[in-house]
Amino acid sequence: MAPVQRSTVQSSTSLGSSGWTDARLILALEEVVEKELDRHLSVAKEWMPHEFVPWSQGRDFDGVLGGEAWSVEQSQVTALGRVSLVVNLLTEDNLPSYHHEIASMFGREGAWGTWVHRWTAEEGRHGIAIRDYLLATRAVDPVELERARMSHMSEGFESDNAHSMLQSVAYVAFQELATRIAHRNTGKYAGDPLCEQLLAKVANDENLHMVFYRNLLKAALEIAPDQAMRAIADVVTDFRMPGHGIPGFERAAAQIALGGVYNLRIHHDDVLQPVLRHLKVMEIGGLGPEGVLAQNELGVFLDGLDSQARKFEERQAAIMARRAARRSAE
Repeated sequence: MAPVQRSTVQSSTSLGSSGWTDARLILALEEVVEKELDRHLSVAKEWMPHEFVPWSQGRDFDGVLGGEAWSVEQSQVTALGRVSLVVNLLTEDNLPSYHHEIASMFGREGAWGTWVHRWTAEEGRHGIAIRDYLLATRAVDPVELERARMSHMSEGFESDNAHSMLQSVAYVAFQELATRIAHRNTGKYAGDPLCEQLLAKVANDENLHMVFYRNLLKAALEIAPDQAMRAIADVVTDFRMPGHGIPGFERAAAQIALGGVYNLRIHHDDVLQPVLRHLKVMEIGGLGPEGVLAQNELGVFLDGLDSQARKFEERQAAIMARRAARRSAE
């Protein structure tokens, strides 16, 4: 499909902020969705989750089959890798709720619907692959994992941005990149080269999803710049990872942050800034009062977040130094 013609964007802008309902935006962006879907399908590469699971390491657990009970020393995965893998998997497990959210927002027909189902299919293999890997390698306690899955999925997931189509698009543009980085860094610190290879595949899917939504957000900035700027500012300033409802999430997030998998510095430097720079969000001119206010709020927030990230790095360095000193004294 041809991209949205400039004349269409210009004439559509005359609607003003008050004229852009969710329904009108979804219709106006349909052509962009079709173009981005075609691009996505042309670059996405098929991969098989079962190829990254060392099935030969698997054996029966205790219980019905009377196998061997799980214990932590049975796996080479690091403690940090174990915590992060569980958070990543439980986040992926809530896919049914995510599908419901985006299908309800974007619809199930046309290019939007095709994208929703394709995205869901690609995301589905992430949970399959990670769980199979964890169980075959005995990286985590299977009983605790299942109990956490039941608890997390029983709560479901309700998006902070379900009230706004533009906020939903803005959120996933940042969230997909955040998820990509969390997977890649988990693989890096997991202590198992095969785990790193698997999570690199997962992260590549997430990156392609980010590009889709980022390009869609770019088109929204052209069509409804004031509303899109407000959506970006609101999402960035109130951003939460989709797994925030996981049992014990705050404790796990603290371990993940200290270990360097995902923290404020990574969030600022490797998630927010790359997307904002690509979209030239802070350089956009010609905004109305609403857009200018949102742009200014965003700039102030980013400065504050950078300062918070510096303070976190100082605390992180101090904690790691104390831990190193204790280990050397033992």
